[in-house]
Amino acid sequence: MYTAAAFAVLVAMLLALFRAFAGPTLYDRILAVNVFGTKTVLLIAVVGFMMGRPDFLDIVMVYALMNFISVIGILRFFEYTAKNVEVREE
Repeated sequence: MYTAAAFAVLVAMLLALFRAFAGPTLYDRILAVNVFGTKTVLLIAVVGFMMGRPDFLDIVMVYALMNFISVIGILRFFEYTAKNVEVREE
C-alpha cells in the first residue's frame, strides 16, 4: 500500500516539475516549485513509514517549514522588485 502511495507521489512530483519548467508566468513556476516541495515532504513521510521509521516526521516538519519560508521569501522578493522598477530618462 505504501509503495503505491510513493509511486503516486512520484508521478505528482514529475508533473509539478513539468509545470515548473513549462509555466507561462513566474507565479505558475513558483507555485509548481511549492507543490514539488510539498510532495517531497509527503514522499519522505511515506518512505519513513515504509521503512518503519516514523521519526522521519521530524525531518519532514523541518523541510516543510523551510519550503514555506523560502516560497514566501521568493514571492516577497519578486513583489518588491516589481514595484521598485523605475524608468529613468536622461
